[in-house]
Amino acid sequence: MAAAQLQTTVFGQLMRLLSGNKLFRYPDEIDPSLWKKSVHQDTGSTSTPTEEEANGFAKESDTQGAASQNHVTEDGQEIQLVDWYSPDDPENPQNWSSRWKNLIIFQMCILNFAVYIASSIYTPGEESFMQEFGASETVATLGLSLFTLGYGFGPMLWSPMSEMPKLGRSGIFFWTLLVFILLQLAVGFAPNVAVFLVFRLLSGFYGSPCLATGAGTITDMLDPAMSAYAVCIWSSFGIGGPVFGPLIGGFVATAKGWRWTIWTYTWACSGVLITLFFLFPETSAPNILYKRAKRLRKATGNDRLRSQSEIDAAHHTMRDDLIGLARAFTLAFFEPIVLLMDTYTALLYGVLFTWFESFPIVFGDIYGFSISQQGLVFLGIFIGALITVPLFLVWVKYGIVSRFTKPNFKPEMVLPPTFFGCFALPICLFWYGWSSRENVHWIVPIIGSSLFTVAVVTLFNSVFNYLGIAYPSYAASIFAGNALFRASFGASFPLFARALFHHLGVGPGNSLLGGIAACFIPIPFVFYRYGEKIRHMSKNARHDV
Repeated sequence: MAAAQLQTTVFGQLMRLLSGNKLFRYPDEIDPSLWKKSVHQDTGSTSTPTEEEANGFAKESDTQGAASQNHVTEDGQEIQLVDWYSPDDPENPQNWSSRWKNLIIFQMCILNFAVYIASSIYTPGEESFMQEFGASETVATLGLSLFTLGYGFGPMLWSPMSEMPKLGRSGIFFWTLLVFILLQLAVGFAPNVAVFLVFRLLSGFYGSPCLATGAGTITDMLDPAMSAYAVCIWSSFGIGGPVFGPLIGGFVATAKGWRWTIWTYTWACSGVLITLFFLFPETSAPNILYKRAKRLRKATGNDRLRSQSEIDAAHHTMRDDLIGLARAFTLAFFEPIVLLMDTYTALLYGVLFTWFESFPIVFGDIYGFSISQQGLVFLGIFIGALITVPLFLVWVKYGIVSRFTKPNFKPEMVLPPTFFGCFALPICLFWYGWSSRENVHWIVPIIGSSLFTVAVVTLFNSVFNYLGIAYPSYAASIFAGNALFRASFGASFPLFARALFHHLGVGPGNSLLGGIAACFIPIPFVFYRYGEKIRHMSKNARHDV
């Protein structure tokens, strides 16, 4: 079955191009009559997934029980639908071996970690950056803010593109990562502040595809129940990136200066790029079937052979494309559930990136830690993750997966973990802020910071599951809008963080953030109690559950 995956990797496609399609041949190129199996036989669940199914939120019984119609009439002409050859078609990502699926998920996790670490690894080098260019603290902080802003706006383009059958996912991942790596040459060798900041913004933009559509790649291969586990692990790597960034950057910046923090994550991303080149196949079912239909038309001369995506595209207008591109904005700002949940997760992100600026004040100025030692204090958040993530996975198994296929399942049933997270965030901020004193041991604020992981894991994962299940038809747009909200807060909060803590102090400054977080405590309870009624008043949310 390995050939079915290698054919669609960048390496496999390149070898096919150079050999005139003689290497890594598809089964239907070896036996052109194979296409008749899918066109003339009525198989089981072989239709191209909708966005709901592609994002893994359709009920399993729905995706397995539908029968495909192999003959479609279009403009008076019979169109023959190209589908999977059989329920166990080796080209169908759902049928790949566990080894291949785990390898692809591992690549997505490492890529997620490597790009996220690029945002914060630079922060310990801000001091040497200011000394080299004579820049202010605010200008130096822009290196973090603009990168974050870039990967907030990136998904607004890359997410819709990855859903296009003509493009698919794997090519976008590889080529944007290649551009991302090349941009680091301009960042690392920047002769002035302007060049550095412009290319940090572009770096964030081109590094964002994996951050936006990684979950979609996972759910391309796994059923909804297993996707819940894998997406949680994938998102945890996304949390680990910003946390480990200052830790690694602290040692690198101390030894080699800020430029070497850039080279560190560039090397890591280059290693990931090599694995993507050889071992990352296409996972988008619409793209695989689109290319299959294209091959079969060429091999048979039968122009009536079409994939489902081509049939749908025939009735697609420019207006539909514009509506699709604008949907992420309209849902984010005009759907109450989406707006409040996006704002809540954005607050978490803002707090995390604010700490990148407050930790040097607390552990550098108050406790006298060196730059390299300051990075180690983020281990408190990491240890919190080691405890919280396994417990959350247990909840996924017994609280979500076991109930997912039952008739009485409601999207609001995924929200109970947020009841802990909504209290953990303000407690964490008050604890960290008021324990950061010379007469209090440094381990106390670190313990307080570990509670942040409880908030992040329970709120992030539960909110993502809830939004995906409540708005399955527009999941990609929902997540793109959420990424924009998070990045906007992550970009703006660090800009006023130092001024906030210098003028108010660490205790009152964190109390202000904690007070804001406390205002959001009712949100999970309100949606758990009234979410179903609110969904039924929306024309975009699910009404069948």
